[in-house]
Amino acid sequence: MVRYSLRRTLDCLHAGRVMQLLQDIISYFENSGLADNIRENDLLFPLIESVHVVAICLVVGSILAVDLRLLGFASVHRSVSRVTAGILPLTWVAFALAVASGGLLFISNATKYLENGYFVAKLVLIGAAGLNMAIFHFISAKDMPLWENQSRPPFQARLAGGLSVLLWISVVACGRWIGFTMRVG
Repeated sequence: MVRYSLRRTLDCLHAGRVMQLLQDIISYFENSGLADNIRENDLLFPLIESVHVVAICLVVGSILAVDLRLLGFASVHRSVSRVTAGILPLTWVAFALAVASGGLLFISNATKYLENGYFVAKLVLIGAAGLNMAIFHFISAKDMPLWENQSRPPFQARLAGGLSVLLWISVVACGRWIGFTMRVG
Protein backbone atom coordinates (compact mmCIF):
# COMPACT_ATOMS: atom_id res chain seq x y z
CA MET A 1 0.00 0.00 0.00
CA VAL A 2 2.89 2.38 0.76
CA ARG A 3 4.42 1.86 -2.72
CA TYR A 4 1.10 2.64 -4.37
CA SER A 5 0.66 5.77 -2.23
CA LEU A 6 4.16 7.02 -3.02
CA ARG A 7 3.80 6.28 -6.72
CA ARG A 8 0.44 8.07 -6.80
CA THR A 9 2.01 11.10 -5.09
CA LEU A 10 4.88 11.15 -7.58
CA ASP A 11 2.46 10.75 -10.50
CA CYS A 12 0.47 13.74 -9.24
CA LEU A 13 3.65 15.77 -8.89
CA HIS A 14 4.78 14.86 -12.39
CA ALA A 15 1.42 15.55 -13.95
CA GLY A 16 0.74 18.51 -11.72
CA ARG A 17 1.56 22.16 -11.73
CA VAL A 18 5.10 21.83 -10.39
CA MET A 19 6.33 19.87 -13.41
CA GLN A 20 4.42 22.09 -15.81
CA LEU A 21 5.93 25.18 -14.21
CA LEU A 22 9.41 23.66 -14.48
CA GLN A 23 8.83 22.80 -18.15
CA ASP A 24 7.54 26.32 -18.81
CA ILE A 25 10.63 27.88 -17.21
CA ILE A 26 12.96 25.62 -19.20
CA SER A 27 11.10 26.39 -22.44
CA TYR A 28 11.19 30.12 -21.70
CA PHE A 29 14.97 30.14 -21.34
CA GLU A 30 15.62 27.70 -24.18
CA ASN A 31 13.50 29.78 -26.55
CA SER A 32 15.00 33.10 -25.50
CA GLY A 33 17.04 35.32 -27.79
CA LEU A 34 20.12 34.71 -25.63
CA ALA A 35 19.81 30.94 -26.06
CA ASP A 36 19.32 31.40 -29.82
CA ASN A 37 22.49 33.52 -29.99
CA ILE A 38 24.49 30.94 -28.06
CA ARG A 39 23.19 28.10 -30.25
CA GLU A 40 23.58 29.83 -33.61
CA ASN A 41 26.71 31.93 -33.19
CA ASP A 42 29.83 30.11 -34.39
CA LEU A 43 32.01 31.72 -31.71
CA LEU A 44 29.74 32.21 -28.71
CA PHE A 45 29.14 28.57 -27.70
CA PRO A 46 32.85 27.58 -27.96
CA LEU A 47 33.85 30.74 -26.07
CA ILE A 48 31.41 30.05 -23.23
CA GLU A 49 32.41 26.39 -23.20
CA SER A 50 36.09 27.37 -22.94
CA VAL A 51 35.35 29.66 -19.99
CA HIS A 52 33.37 26.79 -18.39
CA VAL A 53 36.25 24.33 -18.85
CA VAL A 54 38.83 26.74 -17.39
CA ALA A 55 36.53 27.50 -14.45
CA ILE A 56 35.98 23.79 -13.79
CA CYS A 57 39.75 23.22 -13.93
CA LEU A 58 40.23 25.92 -11.29
CA VAL A 59 37.43 24.52 -9.12
CA VAL A 60 38.64 20.93 -9.27
CA GLY A 61 42.32 21.86 -9.03
CA SER A 62 41.85 24.06 -5.99
CA ILE A 63 39.58 21.53 -4.28
CA LEU A 64 42.10 18.80 -5.05
CA ALA A 65 44.83 20.82 -3.27
CA VAL A 66 42.68 20.94 -0.12
CA ASP A 67 41.71 17.28 -0.45
CA LEU A 68 45.33 16.20 -0.81
CA ARG A 69 46.10 18.09 2.40
CA LEU A 70 43.20 16.32 4.15
CA LEU A 71 44.53 13.00 2.89
CA GLY A 72 47.99 13.84 4.23
CA PHE A 73 49.66 13.75 0.79
CA ALA A 74 50.48 17.45 0.22
CA SER A 75 51.27 20.61 2.19
CA VAL A 76 51.68 18.52 5.35
CA HIS A 77 53.81 21.23 6.96
CA ARG A 78 50.97 23.77 6.65
CA SER A 79 47.84 23.74 8.79
CA VAL A 80 44.60 22.71 7.10
CA SER A 81 43.03 26.11 7.86
CA ARG A 82 45.98 27.91 6.28
CA VAL A 83 45.67 25.79 3.13
CA THR A 84 41.93 26.33 2.89
CA ALA A 85 42.14 30.06 3.65
CA GLY A 86 44.53 30.54 0.74
CA ILE A 87 42.63 28.40 -1.76
CA LEU A 88 38.89 28.51 -1.06
CA PRO A 89 38.34 32.14 -2.19
CA LEU A 90 39.63 31.13 -5.64
CA THR A 91 37.45 28.03 -5.52
CA TRP A 92 34.27 30.02 -4.88
CA VAL A 93 34.99 32.59 -7.61
CA ALA A 94 35.76 29.81 -10.09
CA PHE A 95 32.65 27.89 -9.01
CA ALA A 96 30.46 30.97 -9.58
CA LEU A 97 32.01 31.39 -13.04
CA ALA A 98 31.47 27.68 -13.79
CA VAL A 99 27.81 27.89 -12.73
CA ALA A 100 27.21 31.04 -14.80
CA SER A 101 28.90 29.66 -17.92
CA GLY A 102 27.31 26.24 -17.40
CA GLY A 103 23.91 27.90 -17.09
CA LEU A 104 24.44 29.66 -20.41
CA LEU A 105 25.46 26.40 -22.07
CA PHE A 106 22.44 24.68 -20.54
CA ILE A 107 19.85 27.16 -21.81
CA SER A 108 21.18 26.77 -25.35
CA ASN A 109 19.75 23.21 -25.48
CA ALA A 110 18.04 22.67 -22.14
CA THR A 111 15.68 19.88 -23.16
CA LYS A 112 18.48 17.91 -24.82
CA TYR A 113 20.70 18.31 -21.77
CA LEU A 114 17.92 17.11 -19.47
CA GLU A 115 17.53 13.99 -21.62
CA ASN A 116 21.25 13.23 -21.28
CA GLY A 117 22.04 10.80 -18.46
CA TYR A 118 25.58 12.11 -18.06
CA PHE A 119 24.29 15.66 -17.58
CA VAL A 120 21.85 14.50 -14.91
CA ALA A 121 24.59 12.42 -13.27
CA LYS A 122 26.92 15.45 -13.30
CA LEU A 123 24.34 17.54 -11.43
CA VAL A 124 23.72 14.77 -8.90
CA LEU A 125 27.47 14.34 -8.35
CA ILE A 126 27.95 18.09 -7.84
CA GLY A 127 25.17 17.96 -5.26
CA ALA A 128 26.85 14.99 -3.56
CA ALA A 129 30.18 16.85 -3.52
CA GLY A 130 28.45 19.85 -1.94
CA LEU A 131 26.82 17.62 0.67
CA ASN A 132 30.19 16.00 1.41
CA MET A 133 31.71 19.47 1.86
CA ALA A 134 28.87 20.60 4.14
CA ILE A 135 29.12 17.48 6.29
CA PHE A 136 32.87 17.97 6.58
CA HIS A 137 32.66 21.67 7.49
CA PHE A 138 29.71 21.46 9.87
CA ILE A 139 30.45 18.11 11.54
CA SER A 140 33.94 16.72 10.93
CA ALA A 141 35.81 20.03 11.05
CA LYS A 142 34.29 21.20 14.34
CA ASP A 143 37.36 19.96 16.19
CA MET A 144 39.82 20.98 13.46
CA PRO A 145 41.98 23.15 15.78
CA LEU A 146 42.91 19.92 17.60
CA TRP A 147 44.24 18.13 14.49
CA GLU A 148 44.82 20.67 11.71
CA ASN A 149 48.59 20.74 12.22
CA GLN A 150 48.97 16.97 12.11
CA SER A 151 50.50 15.68 8.89
CA ARG A 152 47.89 12.92 8.86
CA PRO A 153 44.43 14.21 9.84
CA PRO A 154 41.86 11.94 11.51
CA PHE A 155 39.93 9.33 9.55
CA GLN A 156 36.80 11.51 9.09
CA ALA A 157 38.84 14.27 7.43
CA ARG A 158 40.69 11.79 5.21
CA LEU A 159 37.39 10.15 4.27
CA ALA A 160 35.90 13.53 3.31
CA GLY A 161 38.99 14.36 1.24
CA GLY A 162 39.03 11.00 -0.52
CA LEU A 163 35.31 11.09 -1.26
CA SER A 164 35.69 14.62 -2.59
CA VAL A 165 38.45 13.54 -4.98
CA LEU A 166 36.29 10.69 -6.30
CA LEU A 167 33.21 12.87 -6.68
CA TRP A 168 34.98 15.69 -8.53
CA ILE A 169 36.78 13.30 -10.87
CA SER A 170 33.38 11.77 -11.61
CA VAL A 171 31.91 15.24 -12.25
CA VAL A 172 34.65 15.97 -14.78
CA ALA A 173 34.23 12.57 -16.46
CA CYS A 174 30.46 13.01 -16.78
CA GLY A 175 30.95 16.53 -18.10
CA ARG A 176 33.27 15.25 -20.77
CA TRP A 177 30.90 12.43 -21.77
CA ILE A 178 28.03 14.89 -22.20
CA GLY A 179 29.60 16.18 -25.41
CA PHE A 180 29.97 12.69 -26.84
CA THR A 181 26.44 11.56 -26.02
CA MET A 182 24.25 14.60 -26.79
CA ARG A 183 21.37 13.81 -29.07
CA VAL A 184 21.75 15.78 -32.30
CA GLY A 185 18.79 17.35 -34.08
